[in-house]
Amino acid sequence: MGILKEFKEFAVKGNAVDMAVGIVIGAAFGKIIASLVADVIMPPIGVLVGGMDFTKLGFILKEASGDVLAVTLNYGNFIQSVVAL
Repeated sequence: MGILKEFKEFAVKGNAVDMAVGIVIGAAFGKIIASLVADVIMPPIGVLVGGMDFTKLGFILKEASGDVLAVTLNYGNFIQSVVAL
């Protein structure tokens, strides 16, 4: 019962509510930042490097055969994620 009592004391202090509000705000800003990078920052960078679309960059590790899709290493998505930070 000690853990339950300590959790109730923690929740009553308001810390849990503050944390929940922070998580919701963080999730909203995450979507905003993802859109900013994908729609505003990356297109000019793509134009500067010759119209390259970073999301299309990758290596084919194994070719597609029949119904099996190709296995690719998509490093362009990684580059876009790094810029998003």
